[in-house]
Amino acid sequence: MIVLSGTIGAGKTSLTQMLAEHLGSKPFYESVDDNEILPLFYKDPKKYAFLLQIYFLNKRLDEIKSAFANDTDVLDRSIFEDSLLFHLNADLGRATETEVTIYDSLLKNMMEELPNEPHQKAPDLLIHIQVSFETMLERIKKRGRSFEQIENDPSLYDYYKTLNQRYVKWFDAYDQSPKISINGDEYNFVEDTKAADKVMTIVDHELHALSLK
Repeated sequence: MIVLSGTIGAGKTSLTQMLAEHLGSKPFYESVDDNEILPLFYKDPKKYAFLLQIYFLNKRLDEIKSAFANDTDVLDRSIFEDSLLFHLNADLGRATETEVTIYDSLLKNMMEELPNEPHQKAPDLLIHIQVSFETMLERIKKRGRSFEQIENDPSLYDYYKTLNQRYVKWFDAYDQSPKISINGDEYNFVEDTKAADKVMTIVDHELHALSLK
């Protein structure tokens, strides 16, 4: 199982589709457009932050179990980075200490590997897409989701900036599986086919090293 990570607008969905086609496997996408809670969260973060994270946690585990079918199925977001997002929301006063404790405990319990399980829940490889803050803002604006736009909520600027910074620290500390980082500024794989080919080569090399391909 291959899992993508990266901040908002990093290109996770695009790279997930490219990798699944390249590897002949199945992509699993984050539930956004059909997520009824996400727009509510942007309107009232304090009220809906905890509910949103529980929603995502449940969806992610469903995707992990479904991805057991093929060795190189690709998920477009790691279940582990949800904790990063929720802790940021807590630091911003959008969640209580009790909610954070419950969430962290639930995540740990759900992801615990049990004896004699045919599949592990942790990924075989995590691919992190690192983009600059400027690229992040540009892509958020380009994809045009109204509830994500700074023009509609100026406070999102600081939120996005902090989120981008925390992703760097999160990836450095991540130790649940082998990992590689793709420079999304250097390799604009969404719009540049040569960059996309280069990224596929990088991933192929890592998969061969891990005996996954």
